[in-house]
Amino acid sequence: MKALPKTAALVVNARSRKGRDLFAEAGAKLQARGIALTETHAVRDPEQLQPTIRRVLASDPPMVIVGGGDGTLSSAVDDFVAHDTVFALLPLGTANSFARTLGIPLDLDGAIEVIASGERRRIDLGMIDRDYFANAAAIGIAPLIAETIPHHLKRHLGRIGYLSWAALQFLRFRPFKLTVGNETVDAVEVRIANGRFHGGTELVEDARLDSGEIVVQAVLGDARHRLVWSWAASLLKLRARRRTVRQFHGAELRIVTDPPLPISIDGEVLAHTPCTARVAQGIIEVAAPRRQG
Repeated sequence: MKALPKTAALVVNARSRKGRDLFAEAGAKLQARGIALTETHAVRDPEQLQPTIRRVLASDPPMVIVGGGDGTLSSAVDDFVAHDTVFALLPLGTANSFARTLGIPLDLDGAIEVIASGERRRIDLGMIDRDYFANAAAIGIAPLIAETIPHHLKRHLGRIGYLSWAALQFLRFRPFKLTVGNETVDAVEVRIANGRFHGGTELVEDARLDSGEIVVQAVLGDARHRLVWSWAASLLKLRARRRTVRQFHGAELRIVTDPPLPISIDGEVLAHTPCTARVAQGIIEVAAPRRQG
């Protein structure tokens, strides 16, 4: 086991649902658990978040703790690629899919305990063309939700607000043609997965953060109700859930849709099809729970 550093910088997205309220508490609790904080930043302007992280990383600190939701974490990982700094996270968002994949507790005390007593773990990142991502990208209804959801709805109502907005946007959604490599299928959703969780739900069980491959999972069908059935089967862990999807595995996969569609990357719309999905193997170190055995 490789021990985690005891010195770190803290950067929190204070516009995330919990970030503004928990910034001061997180700093105090980290220091109480023996983490010396060299600098702390509560960033309220989303456009300043990445520049702030880059300035912090410029001095190559042993560890940087980033607090926020999946979009915040995914935008941050690109900048860690060029550094040996350990990436630690405080899950302060709505779905917290990346934290779930790593096995990090979603409560503040549990996440801080991982940072204080966990271990270094080298993991893969996914890539859409040249953009790195931590957990998952999606084509279909997820980008539609990400493009349109009012920020205050997520901040005040959390997952309930997110799911209510998703139900509304479902009425606007249309199936599409998906081509991966030489195979074309009818699809209602596509998940490009480096991790198992999407939208806070375990959907891609075969995806692993250290597998050396990317998984493209297509929810099959030419009608919207097929997506509802697939989600329900996954939530209930029914055996039938695997029959609702087609999976493609590889280090690099070419993805085309008809029509061309936006892609949400860990909750933020950052790309469009056609694109190439690939894996960047073992490219960063993260703070993770200790593994047994």
